[in-house]
Amino acid sequence: MLRISQADYDLIRWEAERSYPRECCGILLGSAEEGCRTVSLTLICDNMRTDVPEHRYSIRPEQVVAAFKLARSRQENIIGFYHSHPDHAPHYSKTDLLEAHWFDCSYVITAVECGHATSTESFVLQGAEDQKVFEAEEMEILSQRPLYPRL
Repeated sequence: MLRISQADYDLIRWEAERSYPRECCGILLGSAEEGCRTVSLTLICDNMRTDVPEHRYSIRPEQVVAAFKLARSRQENIIGFYHSHPDHAPHYSKTDLLEAHWFDCSYVITAVECGHATSTESFVLQGAEDQKVFEAEEMEILSQRPLYPRL
Protein backbone atom coordinates (compact mmCIF):
# COMPACT_ATOMS: atom_id res chain seq x y z
CA MET A 1 0.00 0.00 0.00
CA LEU A 2 1.11 3.56 -0.71
CA ARG A 3 0.06 6.20 1.79
CA ILE A 4 0.27 9.72 0.38
CA SER A 5 -1.07 13.06 1.58
CA GLN A 6 -3.69 14.89 -0.43
CA ALA A 7 -1.14 17.69 -0.93
CA ASP A 8 1.49 15.34 -2.41
CA TYR A 9 -1.12 13.57 -4.54
CA ASP A 10 -2.35 16.94 -5.85
CA LEU A 11 1.24 18.06 -6.53
CA ILE A 12 1.86 15.01 -8.72
CA ARG A 13 -1.34 15.61 -10.67
CA TRP A 14 -0.62 19.35 -11.01
CA GLU A 15 2.88 18.59 -12.30
CA ALA A 16 1.41 16.11 -14.80
CA GLU A 17 -0.92 18.81 -16.13
CA ARG A 18 1.81 21.48 -16.14
CA SER A 19 4.19 19.25 -18.13
CA TYR A 20 1.61 18.19 -20.71
CA PRO A 21 2.17 17.09 -23.48
CA ARG A 22 5.54 15.92 -22.07
CA GLU A 23 5.79 13.26 -19.38
CA CYS A 24 6.60 14.61 -15.95
CA CYS A 25 8.62 12.66 -13.40
CA GLY A 26 9.72 12.76 -9.81
CA ILE A 27 10.84 10.93 -6.70
CA LEU A 28 8.95 10.01 -3.53
CA LEU A 29 10.72 10.05 -0.15
CA GLY A 30 9.41 8.48 3.03
CA SER A 31 9.37 5.29 5.03
CA ALA A 32 8.52 1.68 4.30
CA GLU A 33 7.31 -0.73 6.94
CA GLU A 34 5.66 -4.11 6.48
CA GLY A 35 4.72 -3.56 2.84
CA CYS A 36 3.34 -0.06 3.42
CA ARG A 37 5.19 2.89 1.95
CA THR A 38 4.35 6.32 3.41
CA VAL A 39 5.30 9.42 1.43
CA SER A 40 6.73 12.34 3.40
CA LEU A 41 8.07 14.42 0.51
CA THR A 42 7.47 14.58 -3.25
CA LEU A 43 10.38 15.84 -5.34
CA ILE A 44 9.73 17.20 -8.84
CA CYS A 45 12.49 16.19 -11.27
CA ASP A 46 13.47 17.17 -14.81
CA ASN A 47 12.52 14.83 -17.62
CA MET A 48 15.88 14.65 -19.36
CA ARG A 49 14.54 12.81 -22.42
CA THR A 50 14.90 14.94 -25.54
CA ASP A 51 14.08 12.28 -28.13
CA VAL A 52 10.49 11.40 -27.18
CA PRO A 53 9.56 13.26 -23.95
CA GLU A 54 5.87 12.83 -24.82
CA HIS A 55 6.22 9.05 -24.40
CA ARG A 56 9.26 8.47 -22.17
CA TYR A 57 10.92 9.93 -19.12
CA SER A 58 14.31 9.73 -17.51
CA ILE A 59 15.44 11.36 -14.27
CA ARG A 60 18.90 12.90 -14.22
CA PRO A 61 21.30 10.68 -12.20
CA GLU A 62 22.44 13.67 -10.16
CA GLN A 63 18.83 14.30 -9.11
CA VAL A 64 18.53 10.68 -7.94
CA VAL A 65 21.78 11.01 -5.97
CA ALA A 66 20.62 14.31 -4.43
CA ALA A 67 17.27 12.71 -3.50
CA PHE A 68 19.08 9.76 -1.94
CA LYS A 69 21.30 12.09 0.13
CA LEU A 70 18.29 14.16 1.20
CA ALA A 71 16.39 11.03 2.21
CA ARG A 72 19.34 9.80 4.22
CA SER A 73 19.69 13.16 5.99
CA ARG A 74 16.00 12.88 6.96
CA GLN A 75 16.45 9.27 8.10
CA GLU A 76 14.17 8.17 5.26
CA ASN A 77 14.46 6.36 1.93
CA ILE A 78 13.52 6.73 -1.69
CA ILE A 79 10.25 4.79 -1.65
CA GLY A 80 9.01 5.46 -5.15
CA PHE A 81 8.83 7.40 -8.35
CA TYR A 82 6.08 9.04 -10.35
CA HIS A 83 5.50 10.00 -13.95
CA SER A 84 2.64 10.87 -16.27
CA HIS A 85 1.13 9.33 -19.37
CA PRO A 86 -0.06 12.13 -21.68
CA ASP A 87 -3.19 10.98 -23.53
CA HIS A 88 -2.73 7.38 -22.34
CA ALA A 89 -4.06 5.23 -19.52
CA PRO A 90 -2.30 5.28 -16.11
CA HIS A 91 -1.17 1.70 -16.60
CA TYR A 92 2.53 0.88 -16.91
CA SER A 93 3.99 0.24 -20.35
CA LYS A 94 6.51 -2.40 -21.41
CA THR A 95 9.13 0.35 -21.41
CA ASP A 96 8.14 1.42 -17.88
CA LEU A 97 8.75 -2.13 -16.68
CA LEU A 98 11.96 -2.55 -18.66
CA GLU A 99 13.43 0.70 -17.27
CA ALA A 100 12.32 0.13 -13.64
CA HIS A 101 15.08 -1.07 -11.32
CA TRP A 102 14.10 -0.02 -7.78
CA PHE A 103 12.52 -3.12 -6.26
CA ASP A 104 9.90 -2.80 -3.52
CA CYS A 105 9.35 0.81 -4.60
CA SER A 106 6.11 2.39 -5.75
CA TYR A 107 5.70 3.61 -9.31
CA VAL A 108 2.84 6.13 -9.54
CA ILE A 109 1.40 6.96 -12.96
CA THR A 110 -1.07 9.74 -13.74
CA ALA A 111 -3.06 9.81 -16.97
CA VAL A 112 -3.42 13.26 -18.54
CA GLU A 113 -6.04 13.68 -21.24
CA CYS A 114 -5.96 16.91 -23.24
CA GLY A 115 -4.04 18.61 -20.44
CA HIS A 116 -6.23 17.43 -17.53
CA ALA A 117 -5.19 14.77 -15.01
CA THR A 118 -7.85 12.08 -15.03
CA SER A 119 -6.74 9.07 -13.01
CA THR A 120 -3.73 7.95 -11.00
CA GLU A 121 -2.57 4.40 -10.27
CA SER A 122 0.32 2.93 -8.33
CA PHE A 123 2.36 -0.22 -8.88
CA VAL A 124 5.10 -1.94 -6.86
CA LEU A 125 8.13 -3.42 -8.61
CA GLN A 126 8.58 -7.02 -7.43
CA GLY A 127 10.84 -9.95 -8.25
CA ALA A 128 14.42 -9.75 -9.48
CA GLU A 129 16.02 -8.07 -12.49
CA ASP A 130 15.54 -11.13 -14.73
CA GLN A 131 11.96 -11.80 -13.53
CA LYS A 132 10.56 -8.42 -12.53
CA VAL A 133 6.87 -7.60 -12.48
CA PHE A 134 4.69 -4.67 -11.48
CA GLU A 135 1.88 -5.46 -9.05
CA ALA A 136 -1.06 -3.10 -8.64
CA GLU A 137 -0.88 -1.21 -5.37
CA GLU A 138 -3.64 0.36 -3.33
CA MET A 139 -3.24 4.06 -2.56
CA GLU A 140 -4.51 5.66 0.61
CA ILE A 141 -4.81 9.43 0.35
CA LEU A 142 -4.34 11.11 3.71
CA SER A 143 -5.78 14.48 4.64
CA GLN A 144 -2.35 15.68 5.80
CA ARG A 145 1.28 14.63 5.63
CA PRO A 146 2.22 12.05 8.25
CA LEU A 147 4.29 13.28 11.17
CA TYR A 148 7.53 11.44 11.82
CA PRO A 149 9.14 11.35 15.24
CA ARG A 150 12.66 12.80 15.18
CA LEU A 151 15.51 11.58 17.33
